[in-house]
Amino acid sequence: MRAAALRYGPGEEAVEAWGIAGMLHDADYERWPEDHPKRIVEWLRERDEEELAHAISAHYTQWGVPYESEMDRALLACDELTGFIMACCYLRPDGVASIKPKSVKKKLKDKKFAAGVERHEVQEGARLLEVEISEHIQFLIEALQPHAAELQIEGTGAQAGA
Repeated sequence: MRAAALRYGPGEEAVEAWGIAGMLHDADYERWPEDHPKRIVEWLRERDEEELAHAISAHYTQWGVPYESEMDRALLACDELTGFIMACCYLRPDGVASIKPKSVKKKLKDKKFAAGVERHEVQEGARLLEVEISEHIQFLIEALQPHAAELQIEGTGAQAGA
């Protein structure tokens, strides 16, 4: 989301807020999946963080919250697709190093692969950002590459040689 602030948002002044949205949007999911994202949204509203609360509410498409800001749209566009790209990287010997949008799009067509990923949200996110899906996939790949080691998406070949 920090990279998305630079690409899709107002720029440098939004990097921290967008990064926080990215970190917190699923903060309540593991402990309270049945309440997600209600608890984190309430917590943010108690702290007068309405912009973050709204973006996180909007990313949960079942609530039908309108997308009012670029952060709202970017969080939806980056959330599912980032996780999906990471899943694709786990299968590759070189991980994120050389993955291409074409191979990600091919995997998106395979409904059995990463079956929990909402394909509609992937498409809708790109539409809301008014960006072609291959271009958005490439952007996310490039945003992930510098963090390959910490995200453990270096690939099996990179780990074997370490």
